[in-house]
Formats: sequence, C-alpha cells, structure tokens
Amino acid sequence: MKNLFSVVIFFAVTGIIYSQNPSPAKEQDKPIVVTNATIHVGNGQVITNGAVAFNKGKIVAVGDAAKLGIDVAGYDKIDAQGKDVYPGFIALNTILGLSEIEAARATNDYAEVGNLNPDVRAIIAYNTDSKVPATVRSNGVLLAQIVPQGGLISGQSSVVELDGWNWEDAAYKMDEGIHLNWPGMNINRFSATESDDVQREHIQKGLYNLNDLFKNAKAYSQIKNPAEKNLKMESMKGLFDGSKKLYVHAYYVKEITAALNFCKEYGVQMVLVGGNDAWRITDLLKSQNIPVVLGRTHSLPIRDDEDVDMPYKLPNLLQQAGINYCISIDGFWQVRNISFNAGTAVAYGLTKEQALMAITINAAKILGIDKTVGTIEVGKDATLIISDGDALDMKSNNITQAFVRGKNINLDNIQKQLYKKYMDKYGLKE
Repeated sequence: MKNLFSVVIFFAVTGIIYSQNPSPAKEQDKPIVVTNATIHVGNGQVITNGAVAFNKGKIVAVGDAAKLGIDVAGYDKIDAQGKDVYPGFIALNTILGLSEIEAARATNDYAEVGNLNPDVRAIIAYNTDSKVPATVRSNGVLLAQIVPQGGLISGQSSVVELDGWNWEDAAYKMDEGIHLNWPGMNINRFSATESDDVQREHIQKGLYNLNDLFKNAKAYSQIKNPAEKNLKMESMKGLFDGSKKLYVHAYYVKEITAALNFCKEYGVQMVLVGGNDAWRITDLLKSQNIPVVLGRTHSLPIRDDEDVDMPYKLPNLLQQAGINYCISIDGFWQVRNISFNAGTAVAYGLTKEQALMAITINAAKILGIDKTVGTIEVGKDATLIISDGDALDMKSNNITQAFVRGKNINLDNIQKQLYKKYMDKYGLKE
C-alpha cells in the first residue's frame, strides 16, 4: 500500500510539473514598437510595412513604419519582418473557464438548477487556473464572452481577458447581457413519448413563463426604491434601461420572428445567437437593427434539404445584407479554432479582412466594447497578436507573440508542454 501511495503521488506531482499554467503577465512598464509588419487594422484596412507603438497598455501610433510620426528612440523594438499583426480575436458564446473536463461533472460550473435564472452570474465561476484558456489564447483569442447555460433564462454573461490571477483580474465587462433560450416551437410528429397536444402545451407554458417574468421585471424596473429587493428583478433592470442586452438563442424562422416580436413588445435590445435561418429574414433583422452571433461554420445545415455548405455561406449572406454579425464557436476547447472558422468563410464569399472583422470589431460592437478593442487604432487597448503566417489559415497560422493591454502574454500551454515532452522522449526535432 505504501508503494502504491508513492506511485500515485509521483504521477500526480509529475502531472503538475508538466501541466502548469504560465503566470499572468506583468503590466507594461516600457513602451514597445512593432515594426516592418503587415498590419491588419481590423476595420478592413491593411498597412504593408507598417508599425504599431504602444505604451502603458494603449496604442499611441499606427501607420507606415517609415513615417510613424512619433519618436521611438526609447522604445523596445520588435522587428516583425515578414509577419502579420492582428487585433486580438474575440470569442462570443463560450464556456471558457467554466468547464475543464466534459465527462467530470465536478469540473463543470456553467449551469444552475432551475429554469428562470436571470440573476446567475457567470463571472464569479470563471476559473483563471483552467488549462483550456491558455491553449485558446495561443491561437490568438485574447477576449471571450463567458455564458451560463441551461433553462429558459440561463443568466448573465461577462467578457473576460484570457489572462489574470483571478476572475476579478480577468473581468473586462461584467454582467453585460442576459441569455434566453427561446422555446423550440416545432412539433415533432414522430415523437414516441409526447403527443402533439402535449408538445404544444410545453411550448405555451414556456412562453407564458417568459411573458410573466418580463411583465413583472418591467414593472419592477419602474420602482425607484423598492421596499424589498428582488435579485431576479434587479438583475433584469438593465434590459429596460438599455445597459444590458438580451441574447436570444434561436435557430429557426418561427422562433426568431417570435423572439423579435417579444423583444419589441418589452423594449429590450436583442442579439440573435445561433440564427441558422437568419439568411431567410435578413430584411426583418436589418429593419430592427438586430446583430447576429453565428455559430461555427464547420458544421452541417439544420435541415436535410438545405445546401450542405449553408453554414459556410451564411456569413457572406449576412455580409451582403448589411447585418452586423460575428462568428463564434460554442463550447470551450473548440474555441481555439475560431479563426479557422472565419477563414473557411473566405472560401465562400468573404474577403480576408471581412472574415477578420467577424472575429474582432464586429464581435466588439455586439459586446459594446468597440471603443477600446477590436481594431488596431490610436487610443485603443494594445490587445493584439503577431503571427508568422496567415492567422486565419490552419496550415500557416503560428502566433509568435500576444499582448493584452500591452502585457506580453506567455503563450506556453499544456499542449505545447506535452508536445515538447514527447518530442524529447523520442529524440525528434521540429
């Protein structure tokens, strides 16, 4: 038994040694200038042989390297000859830091018991010690929206930076929206467990519960000083004064149009999440200025009779319709592939810069953080990446450096550690 205990301890310690997250980066203490790079500003503009300078976490100059317009004599210089500079990618609708091992229930903290939980806050469950965000940021994702799951109303999402000692450090914008999973409105004619009438009853019950909650919440929001505070109602106040958005997860035309009418009735800002059928009602979405958070392009269509490449074409269809949209990947470890999902959309009509915008400035606008991130412009946060190759191409993508508000991020992660470990074991070279 003693020997067995020793073996267990040995492997536990060995696992810890080979799977430590790097320490969070220190604040920028010296100005930096990146020169001789191709700079993808994030708004469609590309600067060849460009330079970007930043100090104290903010961008102070960006433009042609030969005439940047500031004195960079005291700056640390990074020669990015032959490399590309991009704004840090922004991932929406994720459970990063809320889940570690899908099959281990104790490591999943993204859903609360109950059906109506507007007061649940994802941010306080965010785990900065999770090993997943480090693998994601090494592919260029530097900001993420963490979203609670389950029920009709899951709770409140927040935006985090993928670096920090704790959730307070990581928080970038807290409790910025509430997530509603719109009740499915299709009747399954072939259900072996529920009749058509029972299914209709469930749909009506869900809609009744939503209407009842929102009526009470809107009435509560008009009370200046309630005698007794109701946490559910307090959390929903922001929906009615415009400080929070309602993220409605819906996929089919029937559900999307019902959700649009619902939000219009209660006067709340709606963001459509999922929206597989959004291309069918672009005029309606545009008339109400509804942004769309698309899911992954690397997926199958939701209908058997749709074009097999519909998910690939969907971003361009919304682009042509003039709708603000972004590309996302639900889940956590899958988020590392968000740039490749955007790259796939290039083969189906988007330009490379439009695809980049779909995971940078478009996402920032939807989250309401576009004044500080999303593009490489003077006055914004120095949250950017340097890639030795096209960051949207899985064959050439190679993120060599990343900065979050000027902090030089350590891009090491457990996957890189394991790669090196077994390359060393077998005496192989890269």
